[in-house]
Amino acid sequence: MLTQDELKQNVAREAVQYILPLLDNTAVVGVGTGSTVDFFIDELAKHKTRFRAAVSSSNRSTERLQRHGIDVIDLNEVTELVAYVDGADEINHDLAMTKGGGGALTREKIVAALARQFVCIVDESKVVQTLGRFPLPVEVLPMARAMVARRLASEGTPVWRDGFVTDNGGHILDIQGLQVDTEGARRLESRINDIPGVVCCGFFALAPAHVALVATQDGVKTLQRPA
Repeated sequence: MLTQDELKQNVAREAVQYILPLLDNTAVVGVGTGSTVDFFIDELAKHKTRFRAAVSSSNRSTERLQRHGIDVIDLNEVTELVAYVDGADEINHDLAMTKGGGGALTREKIVAALARQFVCIVDESKVVQTLGRFPLPVEVLPMARAMVARRLASEGTPVWRDGFVTDNGGHILDIQGLQVDTEGARRLESRINDIPGVVCCGFFALAPAHVALVATQDGVKTLQRPA
């Protein structure tokens, strides 16, 4: 029986193999945040001469990349990423996701938007039928936290992640009690994005992953975005 860390290592190795054909000396790779991505960075470092640089979605990932000797550049310096590799807190079979458990959702969504391919790497425990088992993170401007929380109360139960500040200086409200399909997640993502003071919603349903690599006890399986 593989441990969760072993599953994460397996999917990290598979993700590197998946993107290797995309790499050349001009390629820039987008790198996400989280424990599974940590394993991906360690595997990617074995091939650091195969690509130009990386763009990172968090200070944590930037530091890990730089420790491996991988050049990390500002997103403003590039017009396109060959791929963006990141995990998810949950993902459904339409490849819509909930992200932001680590608080990097805004930068993750920005970096993903510039990638030719968004490759999500997860273990099988993260694959769900409906989204909402994991509370939905919403990044907000600090001055708007209470106002946004009142607006979000009609959707579920917003809980302030007290004491946590994002890399952008924002606060996080985690909405509990949701249970939505892909279309419901798209509608909710749009509604939340329209609330003044909201920086980013943790649903990635309007722009889901292109492919998901899922680590299971029987190997890594590939899920493609439905046509």
